[in-house]
Amino acid sequence: MTNKFETESINRLLLKQAIPATVGILVMSLNMIVDTIFVGKWIGVLAIAAITVVLPIAFLISSIGMGIGMGGSSIISRNLGEKNHTKAFHVFGNQISLTTSLSILFVILGTFFSVPLLKLFGANGDIIEPAREYFDVIIYGVPFLAFAMMGNPVIRALGKPNYAMTTMILPAIVNIILDITFIKFMDLGMYGAGLATSISYGVCGLFVLWFFLSKHNELKIIPKYFVIDLPIFKEIIALGGVSIVRQGVISVLIIIMNYSLFKYGGEISISVYGIINRIMMFILSPVLGVMQGFLPVAGFNIGAKNADRVRETVNKSIIFGTGVATVIFLIILMFPAPLVAIFTNDKELLDLTPNALVIAFLATPVITVQLIGSAYFQAAGKALPALMLTLLKQGFCLIPLVYILPKFYGVNGVWISFPLADVLSTIITYIFLHRALKSDLKYEN
Repeated sequence: MTNKFETESINRLLLKQAIPATVGILVMSLNMIVDTIFVGKWIGVLAIAAITVVLPIAFLISSIGMGIGMGGSSIISRNLGEKNHTKAFHVFGNQISLTTSLSILFVILGTFFSVPLLKLFGANGDIIEPAREYFDVIIYGVPFLAFAMMGNPVIRALGKPNYAMTTMILPAIVNIILDITFIKFMDLGMYGAGLATSISYGVCGLFVLWFFLSKHNELKIIPKYFVIDLPIFKEIIALGGVSIVRQGVISVLIIIMNYSLFKYGGEISISVYGIINRIMMFILSPVLGVMQGFLPVAGFNIGAKNADRVRETVNKSIIFGTGVATVIFLIILMFPAPLVAIFTNDKELLDLTPNALVIAFLATPVITVQLIGSAYFQAAGKALPALMLTLLKQGFCLIPLVYILPKFYGVNGVWISFPLADVLSTIITYIFLHRALKSDLKYEN
């Protein structure tokens, strides 16, 4: 499959990579949506707020694996393009060592400091007890999630998008089945919701391990490459740090957002955001799928020094993604109330959420430029611009807006912050991307 990155049409390659990625992200997001629906309807409104607080902590810890996976897969893609298979094997071995050791370390720290951590992320008032009950269970599944998040971009870099898709679909199916069993039939409440999620993480991690031990994989697990090589370590961290720092910035954003929401709207506003966040993750999945499909194709052709194919990959990814994002915006505009009604029967939530949802999605048609722009620099191995552009929306635009605007517009200031941040980050990213394409792609094909 990796040879086809060099020869097959860009349209076909993007579809082959983006469709499985989209399906996987859709199902993974659907899993979180179903989780929210089940706890919202079978446990209560506070349960939605509790999950909204806890899951960002789990993803912050597991983002270590995601960052190492994204950084390593970028290096692997370029080395496969350069036919340097030995370095690709060495990078993969170091990825396994780093992910395993660091994720376990942070899980231990999270276990000992669970209550201060939950309060930091916004578990105030009546939210703290259900949040703690949920967190104390899912924390043990996080190392498996970290390993899976490390392996997923590597699987995609190998040209195996269907296996990468299965990595996201399988735990979602397991979680939905166990949610029904533990919450509905066994009446285990938040403990049951956490147990279902933790087991699904375990299944996900074990499937990724099976893939790398199977005949379907050309990257073998070779113990001699587990020993950390300092230059490779620095290269992985330089690029993977983009994803890790991004998740860290998102965590800071969530802390500030939950603070503003609780201050200006109480617990109910955190539940409103919980629903908006789930809808956002699910309905934007096709755009994220285009970005995931872009990375291995662009990375391989950058390594192969094929300027025309790199440029074509960038342009067509932006066109495809923008078309999809526009359709998504129209769906939100026409059906906000029915989308919210999927999650809750609570009248107050049904009254407050649809308007907030529409405001938050106002700039959706332009977001693909920002996503592909930052992904280009990551695929090219340019750590610093990749980091800065990845942090642009959440860190440099959204955090200040979420902190400042509610002082003038109350809770609505939080929702207004989303489209403003999208527009600002898109304009800046376009300028950087346009300049980079003119200066980088000068080599002969």
